[in-house]
Amino acid sequence: MFDYKLVVDIAVAAGKEIMKIYNSSYEISYKEDNSPLTLADRRSHEVIVEGLQEISDFPILSEEGSSIPYEERKNWNTFWLIDPLDGTKEFIKRNGEFTVNLALVEENQPVFGVVYAPAEDVLYYGGINFGAFRISNGREKAIGGSSPDNLIVVTSKSHMNDKTRAFIDRLKEITGNREIETVAVGSSLKICLVAEGKATLYPRLGPTMEWDTAAAHAVLKGAGGKLIPYNLSDRFNTLKELCNKEELRYNKENLLNPFFIALSPDVC
Repeated sequence: MFDYKLVVDIAVAAGKEIMKIYNSSYEISYKEDNSPLTLADRRSHEVIVEGLQEISDFPILSEEGSSIPYEERKNWNTFWLIDPLDGTKEFIKRNGEFTVNLALVEENQPVFGVVYAPAEDVLYYGGINFGAFRISNGREKAIGGSSPDNLIVVTSKSHMNDKTRAFIDRLKEITGNREIETVAVGSSLKICLVAEGKATLYPRLGPTMEWDTAAAHAVLKGAGGKLIPYNLSDRFNTLKELCNKEELRYNKENLLNPFFIALSPDVC
């Protein structure tokens, strides 16, 4: 179908283009919704699209090309879903916690994904029937081991809200007031931390788009974890109960994700 190493190479090449701009002075333009858009977004998009078109005939849905009508893409059985630069706010803050996200989606589920953090030179890849892996300092290792003994909840650096705080309070109730540690990370790295077993779960009770999550979702699935939709009205008495829910779906008419929870392999 495709050589996964080539997809990894494409993500790394896109990351190099981003870093050229990250390490220089750059100007910020704005999208229609006033979110920051840098030259890095566009350069990364160009590298990824050109690279993917060379290795497959699958259509491509990108944050930078999200205007494709649903009437056209609803018939896509297999396609690439990409975010050329996830964590633009982190990029502008220059904290290094931004990523390049590439996912292959089949029948509304991400089956393979690459998440690359170029500033940290850390890359995650994996998917269904593939496993999950982390590459850092030239070393590759399989991920998906046990979660830490203490309950660690990943939160967003930019989007912590009252709904998330209430969810954490609920976790304390169902675990007998167990001590809960929180860790804040930017971009898709949050889901990757859960896949890696360095955190127990990540509740995202705020808006995200499909391209924000698909690549890391695939890595999480490869590691043995799950990413499930979550309604604020949902009641649960154990984390295990959450694992019974169907996973988040992709290529919806509205590309906005519902609230969700990423659950570590150890939980599910």
